[in-house]
Amino acid sequence: MFFTYLRRELRRRRKAALVVASGLALGIALVIVVSSVSAGMGRAQDKVLQSLYGLGTDMTVTKAAAPAGNDTQRPRFRFDAQDDGTGGEQSSDRVMVRGFQTLAGSTVGRVGAQSGVADAVGGLSLQVVKVSGAFTRGRFEQGEGGGGQGLGRGGAQPSPQGRVEGGGADFDVNDYSVYGTDVTKPGLGPLTSSKITSGRSFTRSETDARVAVADAAYAKEKKLKTGSTVTVKGTKFQVVGIATADSGDAAADLYVPLKQAQTLAGAKDKVTTIYVKATDSQRIGSVKSEIQKDVPGTTVTTSADLAGTVSGSLSTASSLAAGVGTWLSSVVLAAAFLVAGLLTSSAVSRRVREFGTLKALGWKSGRVTRQVVGEAVVNGLVGGALGIALGLAGAYAVTAMSPTLQAQLGGGDGDGGGGFGGFRGGPGREAAGKTLDVALTAPVSLTTIALAVALAVTGGLVAGAFGGWRASRLRPADALRRVE
Repeated sequence: MFFTYLRRELRRRRKAALVVASGLALGIALVIVVSSVSAGMGRAQDKVLQSLYGLGTDMTVTKAAAPAGNDTQRPRFRFDAQDDGTGGEQSSDRVMVRGFQTLAGSTVGRVGAQSGVADAVGGLSLQVVKVSGAFTRGRFEQGEGGGGQGLGRGGAQPSPQGRVEGGGADFDVNDYSVYGTDVTKPGLGPLTSSKITSGRSFTRSETDARVAVADAAYAKEKKLKTGSTVTVKGTKFQVVGIATADSGDAAADLYVPLKQAQTLAGAKDKVTTIYVKATDSQRIGSVKSEIQKDVPGTTVTTSADLAGTVSGSLSTASSLAAGVGTWLSSVVLAAAFLVAGLLTSSAVSRRVREFGTLKALGWKSGRVTRQVVGEAVVNGLVGGALGIALGLAGAYAVTAMSPTLQAQLGGGDGDGGGGFGGFRGGPGREAAGKTLDVALTAPVSLTTIALAVALAVTGGLVAGAFGGWRASRLRPADALRRVE
């Protein structure tokens, strides 16, 4: 009897049911769109962060750069003219640790042994300055200042400025970044933010092999391909793969095994950055505190710290989605619930004769109330179905249009180390202060759909509560008065 009466009444009152369902549908659709856009913002921000510190990295451990004025890392070059006076092509490389002071390799083990750490891997970030050219009688010596000519790719550091005594010179200055990666742990570190698009990556057995992976942009500039040879400070490396950064700039121009990088820099068993993966995202804060306590003098930077440096339209849109969007969804949904309740209550008032007659025939108030609530819940489910359809359509439209958002990556302080705490300087990245373009998507998760269904049922129950309360107050005499 309940379902028969329910089906008949819903069919008879289709227009009223559609009005209630439409109000709920609007609120639910807005919730779905805001939730999916917020999820898309999160994905976009994760993509930006992963391009900086590598997939799977939760935090990095670094040591502050040497104080300004320390010239231990200042590149100095000395060239002598050929005795015959005709000159000749000469070159000299200077390999410098980039961005941070080095940490002992044993620190990686200490960090990895901390409670809550799933894995830890060290890396060494280097800058190579290469001066080459022909010099005639005289001597060229690297000076103290920066010249501004011959800037390397990205302009990360000023090129050396030199002088020639007693002769002429025609020389070029180039600089590029090299990153020493632990090939035994390929799933952690900055190289994971790039995809091998030609050749292969390192194998676990190539811990001290003279092989390299080149960034695609650098390979194009230097006309490198798989099988090419590059020379760094007199050591020849075979290019075994070409890597393309997923977004933004690559972490380095060349990647080599960690031991080879340590040999080039004369930094045996040293690293500049330790990349850490936590066992649980909920433990990142406590792990950070433990590492800072156990390894004093270091800076531990989490992905949350780095996220705070991302600005631009991505950050603005994310704030709007989290703030204004959430409040707007809440207000619209609350209004939809209220309107549905009032419309249901009004509909019950128009059915006074009907419900009064049913009570006169023996229906108890509880039965009448259940009937009204049942109708309201069905209206809510219909509204939920419409809302889910509208929400999915809205989310699909956002994804199809893929509006471009810009992410400003920190302020960048120009020293290779400060702008991103431990993340930026570790891999020798030159992205600080640059803007990345990220396409916005609006993924809809099963959790969002489940939330929409729950809201639909809740809306139906709220409307049913209004209508049930009104129906419970009806008496058989009301029907007689209405007839009169």
